[in-house]
Amino acid sequence: MMLRKAKIAILATAITGLALATTPARAEFINILTGGTSGIYYPIGVALSKVYADNIPGARTQVQSTKASVENLNLLQQGRGELGISLGDSVKLAWEGNAEAGFKAPLNKLRGIAAIYPNYVQIVASKSSGITSLAQLKGKGLSVGAPKSGTELNARAILEAAGMTYKDLGKTEYLPYAESVELMKNRQLDATLQSAGLGVASLKDLSTSMEVNMVAVPAEVVKKLGAPYVEGTIPANTYVGQTQDVPTAAVVNFLITHSEVSNETAYQMTKLMWENLEALRSAHKAANAIKFENALQGMPVPLHPGAEKFYREKGLIK
Repeated sequence: MMLRKAKIAILATAITGLALATTPARAEFINILTGGTSGIYYPIGVALSKVYADNIPGARTQVQSTKASVENLNLLQQGRGELGISLGDSVKLAWEGNAEAGFKAPLNKLRGIAAIYPNYVQIVASKSSGITSLAQLKGKGLSVGAPKSGTELNARAILEAAGMTYKDLGKTEYLPYAESVELMKNRQLDATLQSAGLGVASLKDLSTSMEVNMVAVPAEVVKKLGAPYVEGTIPANTYVGQTQDVPTAAVVNFLITHSEVSNETAYQMTKLMWENLEALRSAHKAANAIKFENALQGMPVPLHPGAEKFYREKGLIK
């Protein structure tokens, strides 16, 4: 009897072991938080999604269109995304818990993956508005981006450094890029401020639909802003009718994850992003500015250990 029981126990153990061996590993889910579909975050996110789906066995990926930087960071803190794109100043304010910027408490779960391309503050006014300088925005209608978005935080900062607030504007609209452009086309808005990579689709659309003026952000205003803002240039002919270089402010974008994402997943997300830069560049030319040597430049939050492992392997961290 005892022998029979022992045989049954051994058989049960073998069957259990076989079941465990043949059960597939739990599929990894990677939700990538981006921005509006007319911006640059979205096509970059779509490219990353395909790279991860094609190269991480069993991975299921999704791209979520959001209000961009601030919403992405709050969603990451809540564990409602595995990777998000955000402007550097938003990441810094999120880590500090700046309530005015849209962060009720410090977002202490945020972890860094990589610094990617810079956003350029691009202020475009209709030619008919007569706006050619920051000061001439006074009394005019300006769209400053979706409420509490990274673009809107940029707008507040730029106006303040130029000695203005929203109260100085004739009308303030809090709209995403495409909606801002539609209002301008319909002569219901004088100007739009969009913080994005060069050649963003919304402004290309606008400049081909009507005559516009690119409004400079002078070097002295950028110096007042300080880090993480740096001087940038919108090269001539980036948009239709733009015949000269336009000085402006630039802010680096970051790929951010959170502490509850596994080390292996963070490692793979980092490694595959750098190994597939061409896919990102094919998605949008703004990705041409992504440089490996700048991967950790100005990172406002701690690196995820999985990302750190990759950078140590590559010698970027000694």
